[in-house]
Amino acid sequence: MITKSLPSVFTVGNLFLGIISIILVFNKNPELAAIFVIVAMLLDGLDGRVARALNAQSEFGKELDSLSDVISFGVAPAFIMYVTAFTELNTAAAWIATAIFPICGALRLARFNVVAGTPGYFIGLPIPAAGGVLCTLALFHEQLNTVVLLLSTLLLSYLMVSTVKYPNFKKVGIPKAAIWITPIIVVIAVGLAIAFPGMLSKMIFVPLVVYALYGLKKNVDRLLFRRRKKKSVEEVKSETMM
Repeated sequence: MITKSLPSVFTVGNLFLGIISIILVFNKNPELAAIFVIVAMLLDGLDGRVARALNAQSEFGKELDSLSDVISFGVAPAFIMYVTAFTELNTAAAWIATAIFPICGALRLARFNVVAGTPGYFIGLPIPAAGGVLCTLALFHEQLNTVVLLLSTLLLSYLMVSTVKYPNFKKVGIPKAAIWITPIIVVIAVGLAIAFPGMLSKMIFVPLVVYALYGLKKNVDRLLFRRRKKKSVEEVKSETMM
């Protein structure tokens, strides 16, 4: 019974960290708030893998995971961005951008739960990646213009509900014998997060934003390829008609 409940423990831990990150940012600690979202990403990645390794997948776990993700990677990053970068604006644009992000995240999760995806790919930017980019991007609010941050928030929101394909690493599983090591990994991750919140979160920003831009680049490349192919077909038709 305890073994079968382990994936849900990770999911609840993900939700707990999301709520704590919201509290932290309102207590003027955005660096630690952002790194707690990153640790929540680790837990989110572990719960599904542990469930598959233990053959403990269930509809309950699936729904709990989606609800937790909306808080940890939708609401929490949006509040981190708002409190650190948008508070001074205090405009409708800032409110709308803050609200749109978790709304698009919820739509992305709902679509994921009911629409069959492409094997090996996610359709749309996964909400944990989008949330990770947003909360770490907020830490650069002193270096970046507020308008850039506002547009970045809207872009990430769009990418979640778009049809852009992103690589899916779910096939990278955890051996059943190594499952009991995962709590130790989580404890170490939390310890490092508390010890080096600002530095770690800014370092993690780089691979996350590369992942977000990778899918966008692949989509643009695909569109350009289709246009070139269409153009070449039209040229061949025109030559044959002559």
